[in-house]
Amino acid sequence: MSSGVGQAKYPVLRANLPGLSAPGSTVFNRGRRASTRGRPRKPAGRGPYSFTHSLFYPLQTPAHYDLILARCRELFLAKTHDYGTAWRILRLPSVTDQIFIKANRIRTIQEAGKQLIADDIDGEFVAIINYCLIALMQLRLPPGAPLDLPAAQVAAAYDHENALNRDLLQAKNHDYGEAWRQMRVSSITDLILMKLHRVKQLENIGGAALVSESVEGSYRDMLNYAVFALILREEAAGDKPS
Repeated sequence: MSSGVGQAKYPVLRANLPGLSAPGSTVFNRGRRASTRGRPRKPAGRGPYSFTHSLFYPLQTPAHYDLILARCRELFLAKTHDYGTAWRILRLPSVTDQIFIKANRIRTIQEAGKQLIADDIDGEFVAIINYCLIALMQLRLPPGAPLDLPAAQVAAAYDHENALNRDLLQAKNHDYGEAWRQMRVSSITDLILMKLHRVKQLENIGGAALVSESVEGSYRDMLNYAVFALILREEAAGDKPS
């Protein structure tokens, strides 16, 4: 069920954020004792989408979001380079179904406590993020837009939808006080599946809602839920600097 939005072995990207430098630079290594040189380095994470835990502290949620989305963007644009904009063929219900496949697999693994293929849960959350951004870009494109889009246009559209989602995240965090930090990742998975059920219902009636949020709002919420899940999984790994 691969569409080029997740699960590939892709090198970890270190986001170019203010105050963060690459390992080996003066800023990154500031405060480390010289005596640590020569010691074996701890692996950065559990897979190609795992993050270097030390970068997460003491970053606040917007910076966490930026790190995660920078990696998602790097993967998405690399896939665009390889496959073009094949995702343009997908109608919105098909994108919804792809998100469902990813979320349902996460829940199945969470309930079973094991998995039989190598694709990890972090990679599935990354795929959910990129599928949600595909849906948002598809919603914005006019009906007559060509299937093949220039890479620069795709990057601009991705960044536009990402920026809107970041603003939404900050607004909701302000109002709800980051209550998601007290949630289990399994509960966030259930919220994504619940949103998917709502989107399917709206799609089945032509996308017109009387009192509920639009499908766009649901895609944005699912994107942010996937970001929250990745943050919580990294923090639960327990590799905070002492």
